[in-house]
Amino acid sequence: MKDNYNNNELNRPILVLDNVYRTYKLGKTEVEAVKGISLSLQKGDFVSIMGPSGSGKTTLLNLIGALDTPTKGVVYINGDNINSMSDKALTQLRRNQIGFVFQFYNLIPVLNCYENIELPLLIAGINKKERKQRVEDLIIKVGLENYKDHRPNELSGGQQQRVAIARALVNNPSIIIADELTGDLDSKTGEIIMDYLQSLNKTEKQTIIVVTHDINIAEKTNEIHKIQDGKLIT
Repeated sequence: MKDNYNNNELNRPILVLDNVYRTYKLGKTEVEAVKGISLSLQKGDFVSIMGPSGSGKTTLLNLIGALDTPTKGVVYINGDNINSMSDKALTQLRRNQIGFVFQFYNLIPVLNCYENIELPLLIAGINKKERKQRVEDLIIKVGLENYKDHRPNELSGGQQQRVAIARALVNNPSIIIADELTGDLDSKTGEIIMDYLQSLNKTEKQTIIVVTHDINIAEKTNEIHKIQDGKLIT
């Protein structure tokens, strides 16, 4: 369902959190994990979200990625109000609009590099010719053309993370969410991955949200947002 948040698609934000709260029940106790957060991102923004364990960072990430809906307030993704969407519509939105990259890659061990990247296209029902074009284009972009037949256990950590990034990009999502994507890598490889994301942001105008606890990683983004006790403090 489209919301009238902004009917001008050229100026409409990619992501809007409008005074968002998320409360959970733990037994008889209510816990406010996110407390009145407002945030707006445009196409091509490259931001990081920092916060200690228990700060509400994971809850905020789930709201941004449409994995959860707010208790109060509204989340808009490309003008869609996720609060009013069915589970089926939310699944479709996540598949088409959000690309997730995780710390531990989440690659399928029995699939090779090419097949791991291709998987979201198979799920989306994209025809074979277009799948081939998209996957091969991304394999070149992430510098893995000599490794497309390799399975995850035959790749280094940095190479696996590049496969995960390509897989997140293959459906042309509006937003890439990178959750501690360098946390399992050595610092040099982590820098290489972040340099790649910087390049991707500049050349493709890709909107990227990096969730991290590492200030050196956060400082490679264009804007840092800090969360503490469920509130943005910057």
